Amino acid sequence: MKDCIILFDLDGTLIDSTEAVYEGFCEAFKHFKKAIPTFESVKSQIGHTLDTMFHTLGVQENEIPQFISAYKEHYRQICNAKTTLLPNAKEAILESHSFAQLGVVTTKTGQYSKMLLEHMGVGNYFTCIIGRENVVNAKPSAEPILKALESFSPLNKDKIYMIGDTPLDIQAAKNARVRSIAVTTGYASLEVLKQHTTQIKNNALEAVLAIKQTLNA
Repeated sequence: MKDCIILFDLDGTLIDSTEAVYEGFCEAFKHFKKAIPTFESVKSQIGHTLDTMFHTLGVQENEIPQFISAYKEHYRQICNAKTTLLPNAKEAILESHSFAQLGVVTTKTGQYSKMLLEHMGVGNYFTCIIGRENVVNAKPSAEPILKALESFSPLNKDKIYMIGDTPLDIQAAKNARVRSIAVTTGYASLEVLKQHTTQIKNNALEAVLAIKQTLNA
């Protein structure tokens, strides 16, 4: 059995769904006849839960569930067509699968995450996909990572890694007491990532190769 577990974030780590996410937000705001937020204001929030994103964008607490429903209704229709694997992401998945057991830990809805990965032809490489609906507390809580680890045989936490593009991923890994590597392909700047970790790579493939090198050292 492969004695390493690698958990990947999705948005900004393996996939680029920025266009689809922004369009979903635009449709939700249009549906309720509210001023449409700017592209940058939405993009800067990707990685947080939909509840947090809508709250940050000024939606009243009691209206958030309706906005989320409108968002999901549109997003479901467009996500496959308007989402792509990031450069080197497929190579990262194939390389990591050669020596590690894989999972996904995301604040995205797990149902859509699974659908996207299957559409892209890589869903079968992952033992588990933990999305927002699978946990009470999203990242940076340790809960999503610990929930994912329930799908694997227990391993020494020195051989468990979280790869992600935002401080939420790094903080969740710290809270779960597993290792982490940040990547600069997503929604947090290098300067922001440096405030949380020294383990930073240019993309998921570089992160995977660094893990492989550490294991073989």
